[in-house]
Amino acid sequence: MTALQDASQLQLDKLRRAWRGSALPGFLRWWGGELAGFVPPRWRHAFAGGQRWYIIERRDGAWVLRRAGETLALATASDADAIDHRSGQFARVLAEADPADRRVALVLPTANVLRRRLVLPVAARDNLRQVVGFDLDRQTPFRADDVHFGVRDLGEPVGEGRFAAELAATPRAMLDPLLDELAGLGITPDRVDVAQGNALAGVDLLPPQRAPRRIDRQRRLNLGLAICILVLLIAAMATWLHNRAAALDAMRSEVDAMQGDAKRVSALRQRLTESAGASGFLAKRKAESPAILPVMQELTARLPDDTWLERFTLNASGQIGFQGQSPQAARLIDALKGAKTIAEPSFQGTIQADPTSGKERFYMQAKAITPKPVAAARPATAPARAASAKGAAP
Repeated sequence: MTALQDASQLQLDKLRRAWRGSALPGFLRWWGGELAGFVPPRWRHAFAGGQRWYIIERRDGAWVLRRAGETLALATASDADAIDHRSGQFARVLAEADPADRRVALVLPTANVLRRRLVLPVAARDNLRQVVGFDLDRQTPFRADDVHFGVRDLGEPVGEGRFAAELAATPRAMLDPLLDELAGLGITPDRVDVAQGNALAGVDLLPPQRAPRRIDRQRRLNLGLAICILVLLIAAMATWLHNRAAALDAMRSEVDAMQGDAKRVSALRQRLTESAGASGFLAKRKAESPAILPVMQELTARLPDDTWLERFTLNASGQIGFQGQSPQAARLIDALKGAKTIAEPSFQGTIQADPTSGKERFYMQAKAITPKPVAAARPATAPARAASAKGAAP
């Protein structure tokens, strides 16, 4: 389990170093500072968050608790006081901070900590604690099992391919009793450091196995909110895509319906065109075909009263054929001359006598004269009317 924790801690340290080495943190700090200037101070203080560090240290047989960066002691618990009294003092002071933001650092006297400046190759930066731990016997006068140590990257280039780091080590026999005593007072330090003025040096000597396991509710809340935002974003995109697909389907349905209507309209137009063409053809054929009534009327008027017809035909080409009997069939051609609707009368075959009626049987052919359409005659009369109108004008 310790090996797994060390491996995870190494990865976290690597990520932290990569984050600090990038330009993004500085940009975000600048951007946040610029945006914070637009927020009223009261709101800025109400929404202010982040870690609040407290320092606890031994002074003259007593535990002293103060805020990081300040010299004023918030609570002092002497060894002569009861454990409940001392723990109650510290609990009341620490209660002013949110447990999620509260951090406590045990500060050791400088005389109890060995600090050395190391120059290491850049390849050791990713596994800095592990590399220094292997070389601890050579860098300190103690064995590795007898000390707790911490190391930090100073961020100072020392040459090509090398960097500077600081090693801090303290005997286990000195640090472990202090940690046990603080645990009895209900305090679990988040780090063990060395004082550097009123602040911390930044070297953590706390053993990884004794580091508190905190549940960062705020981080979990932020993570949950980020997941909710991501889910809502995906849902919004899915909704947009669904609405777009639904709108596209509706448009396709409308287009299909309009295409069906257009096809029906086109079919009706075609039928109308065909009907108009058929009716026009019939009207043209009717106009071009000779009328049978005028032919029959004139044929009746010109034939003698003692002549009758047995058969009469008039085809679409205007060819007339009629058969009958007459006392003098040869005189029928003269009777039909000058007819307005009958032209070119002639006999077909020979004229034969009918013994029953005593008349001559004949068969004649002629051609029907079709009068010109009235519409065609109108353009010819229009110029005449115009000319007459001009002649009548003064």
